[in-house]
Amino acid sequence: MRPRKFRPKSPYELPPPESFTPKEWKIIQTYRTPRQVQKFIRTFTYNHEKNGETLRSFRGTLRRTTSHCLEAAFVAATILEQHGHPPLLLDLESKDRLDHVVFAFRQRGRWGAVGQSRDFSLQGRKPLYRTLRHLVMSYVDPFVTEEARIVGYALADLRTLIRTDWRFSLNNVWSVEQALIDLPHRKLRTSNQRYEKILRRYRAFKEKFPHRRVTFYSNRHQWM
Repeated sequence: MRPRKFRPKSPYELPPPESFTPKEWKIIQTYRTPRQVQKFIRTFTYNHEKNGETLRSFRGTLRRTTSHCLEAAFVAATILEQHGHPPLLLDLESKDRLDHVVFAFRQRGRWGAVGQSRDFSLQGRKPLYRTLRHLVMSYVDPFVTEEARIVGYALADLRTLIRTDWRFSLNNVWSVEQALIDLPHRKLRTSNQRYEKILRRYRAFKEKFPHRRVTFYSNRHQWM
């Protein structure tokens, strides 16, 4: 049976079950918590965009079971809004202009995240952080490479960010990416001494273990 076209009367209207395919709705009913959705997203292969850049919706991503960070955030947002979580995206702005995006949520007053990345250290976070800034700070050290450093962050509600069908479109939804770029970001200032220290450790680790994932971060127990 073909899903019914979703035409919301307001940005906050939740898509009804008949908007989804049976397979999509089964996934939504199976994965009901952020931790379960994080495990589900980890079953996807990482989308390296070898055949050209993509920005697929929830539906487009599920059809291919491959995702980069923003595509995975659409999946998390679509599933978890059906279980009471608003579809919030946290955009981490990097000095190299290659931002990282995760789905952000609150549980018992604490912030956490669900995410996809080539680096395990940049995926989800347990809901342990009192403020959004504390959540962002948990990504600062793992983000450091030769080119990358977090310099700002912004929280966006997909329901009001832009009128684009990020749930069901079968086309790339580039306008969401542009809307995130255009969003005012709160500047994040971290010490150069801290940055240089982590960068030295990162270089030494990659020189010794060029093909391993970096594992020396002190906050690993906080990762989802």
